[in-house]
Amino acid sequence: MTQINPVTADGRIYKWWQRLEKLPAGPLLFSLALGRIAPYSGTIGARVEEIRPGYARVTLRDRRRVRNHLRSIHAVALVNLGEIATGLAVLSTISANMRGIVQSIHAEYLKKARGKLTATAEFRLPEICENNTPCEVEARLEDQTGETVTVVRATWLVGYRTT
Repeated sequence: MTQINPVTADGRIYKWWQRLEKLPAGPLLFSLALGRIAPYSGTIGARVEEIRPGYARVTLRDRRRVRNHLRSIHAVALVNLGEIATGLAVLSTISANMRGIVQSIHAEYLKKARGKLTATAEFRLPEICENNTPCEVEARLEDQTGETVTVVRATWLVGYRTT
């Protein structure tokens, strides 16, 4: 099998982003649509700020519905944000005849997460030699001061669609 050139990636996620990002409320519309397509991901109200092949930047506002009893952002909301960022980085890179699914996810919590958070993830598509090639992708979640509060590492199985 051949390697996909991320510059010419023709995945649906990236095409939709390109269509909507230019509109005044485009990023918001994209974020809302993403929450409809992946309902659980939509529960935290993350906002997609930027997507390009192999890169995603997503933000999360600090508000009551994502907080825990310690008055900081809940651990699972942080993992959710990291999964969204890693997923968009992967899905913006692969072609329309491919798919990706999370195999495993790990989070390292470095400090309490408070305030607006920004998650960034980068992905470089390896040569896909067989279906379900595992690809580890890291998302760094930073607070408003630029300090990393959480690192999420997701292993995505990337392969070709069979049906």
